[in-house]
Amino acid sequence: QAEAARYPSVSLTGDIDTSAFKLGDLGKNSSIGWSFGPALSVPLFNAGQLKAAVEVAKAQRDQYFIAYRASVLTALEDVENALVALRQERIRNSKLAASAKSYADTARLEGTLYKAGETSLLEVLDAERSLYSAEDDLLQSRIAIVTDYIALNKALGGGWDGAIDAGKPEVVDVKTGARLASKP
Repeated sequence: QAEAARYPSVSLTGDIDTSAFKLGDLGKNSSIGWSFGPALSVPLFNAGQLKAAVEVAKAQRDQYFIAYRASVLTALEDVENALVALRQERIRNSKLAASAKSYADTARLEGTLYKAGETSLLEVLDAERSLYSAEDDLLQSRIAIVTDYIALNKALGGGWDGAIDAGKPEVVDVKTGARLASKP
């Protein structure tokens, strides 16, 4: 619009008027008046001001484009960061799962050695403590995977439309849940 204001413009105007002293005289020809005519607007003395308005409009356009580009780049960065975090946490999770399996084997072997009288109860408890620590790290990694997955969905523009019942867990892992240290 700022560019269009720099050029001459032509417009047509019209007016219909009615006037009467009595309500019954409104429809008579003598009480109706009208006018019609063209209007020409040529910007002669404010051309510098109009050119400056065009420059301001272009600068605002460039500013909006830069802001848009920055928001797109930020969104891409968020997606890329979420993808990298999710991938790294999955790699970490697989290593922690192998570690937890090794600690479980160690705890089982320590229990067997204790039953055979080859080791002390302290060694068995220490192996079980290490197992529980490894399982806790594995669970924390699973939580981080879910958190990273949520961050990825959020970065991609996804939302959540389901209801959550915090009192009922969706997934219960019987192998890594609460249990007795040793089976009777």
